[in-house]
Amino acid sequence: MWEQAGSRLFAINDSSTWWIADWLVYGESTFQDRYEEAIKRTSLSYQTLRNYTWVARRFPLPRRRAGLSFSHHLEVVALDQPEQDYWLRKAEELSWSRNKLRAEVKGSLLARRGESPLPDAGGSADAGSTLDARLLHLELSAEDLARLERAATRDGEPLKTWAAAILRQAAARS
Repeated sequence: MWEQAGSRLFAINDSSTWWIADWLVYGESTFQDRYEEAIKRTSLSYQTLRNYTWVARRFPLPRRRAGLSFSHHLEVVALDQPEQDYWLRKAEELSWSRNKLRAEVKGSLLARRGESPLPDAGGSADAGSTLDARLLHLELSAEDLARLERAATRDGEPLKTWAAAILRQAAARS
């Protein structure tokens, strides 16, 4: 009974993530300053709320897989729709955890680029260990940040992804 109660609680928790995400998407089209208001009304960070909105927009209700968590959907949100559907179907059919799905997707992306994932101590692929990522810290005014957020939202991308693409485009022109 304890395990069943826990399973139900986790299902409710996952559903509430979708509810919050859908609430944010609705607010985006109806009200201004939705994130400021949502941050005040929730204990969630700005980036978490942005991620929720991104996932909800990319996965309208008919595309959501009830047998998978919000986090499963988040793992594939950056992919094209056919790839999203492929990976979610596979995760559902094989009962993959979110972490297993993440490892499989990252392994596939690395293989396409001709890189091989390095095995970790447990023998599974840790795609992050082969990537040479750097962190760029930018200081922006609240007004500039809001303007960039609006532009990224119009393009249907999270700010981080959108900004990286814009910087790459600018570098390619020079």
